[in-house]
Amino acid sequence: MTSATTYYQTNLTTDITYLKGVGPQRGGALKRYGIENVGQLLHHFPRRYLDRTNIKYIREVKIGEEAVIIGKIASFGMQQARRRRFFQMTLNDPTGYLTCVWFNSISWIVDKFQEGDSIAVFGKIEFRKGFQIIHPEFDILEEGEDPVNTGKILAQYPSTAALKAVGLEGRGFRKIIHVALELVVDEIEDYFTPEFRDEEKLLSLHEALEQVHQPNDKKNLQNAISRLKYDEHFFLQLLMALKRQAKEENSGRVFSQRGKYEKDIFESLDFTLTDAQINVLKEIRSDLARRSPMNRLIQGDVGSGKTIVAVLAAAIVISHGSQVAIMAPTEILAEQHYSSFLQFCKPVNIKIALLTGNQKKADKEKVYSELESGEIQLVVGTHALIQEGVTFQDLGMIIVDEQHRFGVEQRKALIDKGYSPEVLALTATPIPRTLAFTIHGDMHISIIDELPKNRLPIITKVVEPGRMDQVYDFMKKEMDAGRQCFVIYPIIEESEKMDWKASDTGFKNLSEKVFIDYKVGYIHGKMKKETRDEQMAAMANNEVQCLVATTVVEVGIDIPNATVMVIENADRFGLTQLHQLRGRIGRGNSQSYCVLVKNSRSPEAEHRLKVMESTSNGFKISDEDLKLRGPGEFFGTRQHGYIKSKIANFVEDGPIIRQTRKRAFEMVEYDPKLQLDKHQNIRKQFKENYRHMLEFVNIS
Repeated sequence: MTSATTYYQTNLTTDITYLKGVGPQRGGALKRYGIENVGQLLHHFPRRYLDRTNIKYIREVKIGEEAVIIGKIASFGMQQARRRRFFQMTLNDPTGYLTCVWFNSISWIVDKFQEGDSIAVFGKIEFRKGFQIIHPEFDILEEGEDPVNTGKILAQYPSTAALKAVGLEGRGFRKIIHVALELVVDEIEDYFTPEFRDEEKLLSLHEALEQVHQPNDKKNLQNAISRLKYDEHFFLQLLMALKRQAKEENSGRVFSQRGKYEKDIFESLDFTLTDAQINVLKEIRSDLARRSPMNRLIQGDVGSGKTIVAVLAAAIVISHGSQVAIMAPTEILAEQHYSSFLQFCKPVNIKIALLTGNQKKADKEKVYSELESGEIQLVVGTHALIQEGVTFQDLGMIIVDEQHRFGVEQRKALIDKGYSPEVLALTATPIPRTLAFTIHGDMHISIIDELPKNRLPIITKVVEPGRMDQVYDFMKKEMDAGRQCFVIYPIIEESEKMDWKASDTGFKNLSEKVFIDYKVGYIHGKMKKETRDEQMAAMANNEVQCLVATTVVEVGIDIPNATVMVIENADRFGLTQLHQLRGRIGRGNSQSYCVLVKNSRSPEAEHRLKVMESTSNGFKISDEDLKLRGPGEFFGTRQHGYIKSKIANFVEDGPIIRQTRKRAFEMVEYDPKLQLDKHQNIRKQFKENYRHMLEFVNIS
């Protein structure tokens, strides 16, 4: 035992301040970062590795590649250029010179270097008056280095300016983690039995932690990463398995007959359902006929026909005397659903109501009263549905549209207004299957992957602003042929007022100059509901030929006669939002066109627009969007706090996700309460890390 433990015993729960090499100053910085104890430090994983086995001489590097260079510091210091200060360090090896530049948060780095020091740097090679790397990773090499730095693969850790200021960057983190591993490695208890690890081909937990921080070689490093990824995915899948099992243990009602309402609506349709819609409808009917409540998600691309499937499902429940609630994330979408359900339910006498936050008090109270008495059979609303005043006589089904835009508590609040109601979720945000296992892993998933047979693929083109006269001429030809157009302006979070001016100016230009002989309408989210409804009705009735709008039309708008959409500043939108907007056209039998006007030449924006131009497949677009943004930004961490990860990658870890899902669901089927001796450590680990999710174990 080292002298550091003469006065106390270091273990995984030891306050990080008392670990040798930390102390109050570093301890305070670590705690502000979120590392409170030694165990949390060991789970602060490297973000990359400096691989000294792949060292290159400066003369061997190529522009654009990532490389490790080892040399001696020739010079360093602060520089000034165009009113911007930066720190520059030049190193040399036997073949040449390389410049390293830091622009941001540079105070911590100023005192790090001395001329003549040996240094290893890693980063992307650029060329500006010579080879250079912007913001490289680096490691200062010393004669007679301690064992922490003798390995050929060095861990580089996520850090902040505050941590770097107290010496906690690559080298500093490696030192204190080395101390921690030496002191507590024998205490690291594995929650997986040796038999389990053998079956799943996993390293032990203490081996994985040692190798992820201090890898002997690439193979051991990869095995360590695989084990730690497995752990994160396994416990998430265990959560999903327990949630599904708890949901299916509930005793709901049986809606075994299709009922008159569903049959009458089905027979009144003036179009034929696709095979995909029929298959999903069969799955829903099967769910409703079982005693355990339905818990199903329908994924469908824009325009694939999710709404009619939801209407028919609701009609079955209503035929049995129960009520249905449909919750949408925005008032505009709720109003659109209300309109659609009214239209589809015309052949039957179903009482439908709308409930939103902006309704008059008297109107709300009337809805409250009729929901409680059972007079209203189907209600469409926003978050207003989960208010305390809303009471149902017999809530048999809830339908949640774009459920990832609601928090867990909000969905639970609506479910709690019924007795084990059927749950049907809808999303037009296609999700790759392996990620869906994580986000919606407790649900049964149905996919509508087929568009109506009369739909033509939308032709998408990216244009420069200088070609807008040609675009306008094309729009005039479409409008002269009796068709309609959308022109969309972006909403920029930093300044919504600036946006509003942009769309306002655009409307004025189009209505008074470009399309002076055509009827141009205008809607945006800040309009009064009555004005917006008038404009949308005019568009639906073909009284408006061109509608200028903000992203208020992103979802729920159905104008089959609209064949052209022009999206200004298209580079400001994410891929999924562009795809949703484009889905507002192409709903009729005529060829439709989407024009993306680009104002940025950034590589990221160019890439997004090329993806849009090359495919109309929502799953491919969503997959690409996830790669670009990651699931946290894609879904929002508020709704999906449990998808945060330390080492797992929910986009790329498909094989591990499938492996852990299979094992977790088998475990829960065999031992639903995790009561067997061999599962006790797994149960303990699960309760310690997912306690905050256990109260929601019965919801989707």
